[in-house]
Amino acid sequence: MSYQLQVCLTPALIPLYNVEDYVVVVIDIFRATTSICYGIENGANAIIPVSQVEECSAYLEKEGDYLLAAERDGKVVEGFDFGNSPFSYTKEKVAGKTIVLTTTNGTHALHLSRKAKKIVIGSFLNLSSLCNWLKTQHENILLVCSGWKNNFNLEDTLFAGAVVEQLKGTNFVADDPAIAANDLYHIAKGDLNGYLKKTSHSERLKKLGIEEDIIFCLKVDLTTAIPVLEGDSLVKLN
Repeated sequence: MSYQLQVCLTPALIPLYNVEDYVVVVIDIFRATTSICYGIENGANAIIPVSQVEECSAYLEKEGDYLLAAERDGKVVEGFDFGNSPFSYTKEKVAGKTIVLTTTNGTHALHLSRKAKKIVIGSFLNLSSLCNWLKTQHENILLVCSGWKNNFNLEDTLFAGAVVEQLKGTNFVADDPAIAANDLYHIAKGDLNGYLKKTSHSERLKKLGIEEDIIFCLKVDLTTAIPVLEGDSLVKLN
């Protein structure tokens, strides 16, 4: 029996899919899903994704010790502990903590996918462990690219293509966007950073002086943890 391997190129297209029929992989390479993977790997108890800055702020009133992380347009929102730079998610900062996170693109895509059979988080950091797990799933797979403010972006599509590459030769049948993403990956794979220097999001991050984040986000197989959504929280998949 074969299963579908599909790529949703932007959150604006999610309504075209019956997400309840899929295991969804949410992708936001620069930088939310990279930071989530790194934070879970480094011992964060949970990361709670919320859509709005106000929802994040509301956790100040709740019992419990939360770290609040909010990013909009690449910058940390004033008054919050940190944003979505992976360097904020080190073992020293997040081990044993629960983080409440809202970002411009990644948490938006995640919330639009909430009816899926299961939601996991993908980044170059956990590429191989994620793909090895996906190969064991007897389900349709939908790779959801977070894009930039509901538009297509290169970096998320490129990662989707890297996943498609690892799932070739298995019982998954790729759709046209998955084939296109994989072709794009073949163009770029020899120098991911060099290829992605031309992207609009990369330019935005450079203007903010955080080129090191970009380099880090393109590191492959630095982690093995797969964050999975359980209830309202992203936790480590057992």
